[in-house]
Amino acid sequence: MLKDYLLVFFISMVPLVELRGAIPWSQLRDLPIVPSYVICIIGNMLPVPVIYLFARKVLVWGADKPVIGGFFSWCLEKGEKGGKKLQEKAGRGLFLALLLFVGIPVPGTGAWTGTLAASILDMDFKSAVAACMLGVLLAGVIMMVVSLAGVSLF
Repeated sequence: MLKDYLLVFFISMVPLVELRGAIPWSQLRDLPIVPSYVICIIGNMLPVPVIYLFARKVLVWGADKPVIGGFFSWCLEKGEKGGKKLQEKAGRGLFLALLLFVGIPVPGTGAWTGTLAASILDMDFKSAVAACMLGVLLAGVIMMVVSLAGVSLF
């Protein structure tokens, strides 16, 4: 069972998959929902400070490199597009917009993209992490309800 929880933890850390994939996977493995939820939240939030502090710098640095440049440019572009969309829609309500962007579990949104967007928009660290945390909690609740309702995501 420990192996299953570790896998849930690591799945929730993967960009684009995050807890949106980890919670349903945990339910496919018949793991208890509450411990799975907690582990997914921790796994999904663990990279957030690192992403906020370093991702933008690393992506800008690597964007012109031969092998990794294309992927790094794509990630930077995705973060910039997400940031611009958030800024346009939110205006002064950027905190709530980021929370909803991270919290509504649709493809292309989540803690990774939201944190990168917050970093690109120069949102302050505490607000960015708080909005992402609340968004991850919301996404986790939505995914728990969907998983418990038996809605097939695959």
